[in-house]
Amino acid sequence: MTDDEAVAIELPEIFPVFPLNGALLLPRGRLPLNIFEPRYLAMVDDALGAGRMFGMIQSDPKKPAVGNGPGLYRIGCLGRLSAFSETDDGRYLITLTGMIRFTVIDELPLKNGYRRIRAEFGSFADDLLPSADRQDLIDRAPIIAALQPYFAAVDIDANWEAIHAMSDDDLLITLAMACPFSPPEKQALLEAEDINARAEVLLALLEINAHQPRM
Repeated sequence: MTDDEAVAIELPEIFPVFPLNGALLLPRGRLPLNIFEPRYLAMVDDALGAGRMFGMIQSDPKKPAVGNGPGLYRIGCLGRLSAFSETDDGRYLITLTGMIRFTVIDELPLKNGYRRIRAEFGSFADDLLPSADRQDLIDRAPIIAALQPYFAAVDIDANWEAIHAMSDDDLLITLAMACPFSPPEKQALLEAEDINARAEVLLALLEINAHQPRM
């Protein structure tokens, strides 16, 4: 899906959400998912027939549980199914491509066992800007410098050639989604206002986690 196609898509007011702590979807990011629970198989089936969209969101530990499950953060990211396959044992292997962040307005009754929300996108209209309008404005040198001690601390074998070849936008998206940060840390990356704010959050997380003892 190109950026122009994403802009042309009519965004839904009501859509399913997949609450999955630790799984971060950002606009323009690609999130692989292994779907096996019956309610989420039903969610994917319904999404395939209705625009191929659903949202990723995390539960908020500060909020009490509601009738449908754990309380949710107010901010999530709407994604569009960009790849789909079915395994012999009935699982779905999908890729969800991030489109735009959303703010939860309220939650609706369950449908086929999965959760649905009503949301608004107005605060995040810039998420849909074409790639040509995105400038590489961040200072990536501190982030690259922080990666080596962080990767050593979490035992990640990095592909440095690929890292240096990425645009700033792709670098931030890839690191934010792939690094094993905690759910609240993932949420902070999601809620960062723009590319510069996300770069600041990412740098702080890399530096903090590089010096924390591993369990």
